[in-house]
Amino acid sequence: MALRNVREQGELILGKISKEVKEMTPRTAELIEDMLDTMYEANGVGLAAVQVGVLKRIFVVDVTGEDPYIFVNPKILETSGEQSGQEGCLSVPGKTGIVTRPNYVKIAAYNENMEYFELEGEELLARAICHEYDHLDGHLYVEKVEGRLMDVEELEEEESADA
Repeated sequence: MALRNVREQGELILGKISKEVKEMTPRTAELIEDMLDTMYEANGVGLAAVQVGVLKRIFVVDVTGEDPYIFVNPKILETSGEQSGQEGCLSVPGKTGIVTRPNYVKIAAYNENMEYFELEGEELLARAICHEYDHLDGHLYVEKVEGRLMDVEELEEEESADA
């Protein structure tokens, strides 16, 4: 399909609450395809519609690189546990920070055919789902960073010094 421009921190749209999808139109289906193409091109594991300038409650996640999940009008039903780790975002390029999120999440949503499903995820999948879900309510991960936000290069230098 097509690549879309990813909105970056500081752009007002990223702070807005996304609206529910009433029906799957050809335009919305095209948006989802474009989101997947954009996410893969940027080597991301998730992307919310608001990140490409569309205020719809849609996000995509693929933690394996070959099995994408599409979430339309998602609702987190349950979370448990805790994990802390490095997190980044296509809307905050070149930066990373430590964020604590649930280690388990159960989510309900509709797929690209507007079929209802529920999904349980742990570890990276849970982190990615929670990260993208936050975008739908106008929040960036930088609001949750513990300590300071770091440049990706700075982190790589620290890790190679520790090795």
